[in-house]
Amino acid sequence: QVQLVESGGGLVQAGGSLNLSCVASGLTFDTYTVAWFRQAPGKEREFVSSVRPTDNTFYTNSVKGRFTISRDNAKNTVYLQMNNLKPEDTAVYYCAASKRVAIISPSNYAYWGQGTQVTVSS
Repeated sequence: QVQLVESGGGLVQAGGSLNLSCVASGLTFDTYTVAWFRQAPGKEREFVSSVRPTDNTFYTNSVKGRFTISRDNAKNTVYLQMNNLKPEDTAVYYCAASKRVAIISPSNYAYWGQGTQVTVSS
């Protein structure tokens, strides 16, 4: 049974930092692309960042230079370091795993975590 478990969310002031973690089990972790998505109230789930098995990383434009994704295959874990947080970053953050080449669409991801809330106050 595949499980993805996120942690590290919380309440932070604008300009602050959080480090999200996603721990995977039940899959050959180092063969999957792992991504972070986020969903704010009333909005669609959107792509934030991903890291391929090759360690190639991708970011949506709004987080470039502020967020850093990384993976530790020995720990079956992907991290999302979020710096200089803004109120518009407020959302539930989900990690997801995929073996597909396309990375932006949520429909390409087979496995999802339950999400962790990130709230940035102004």
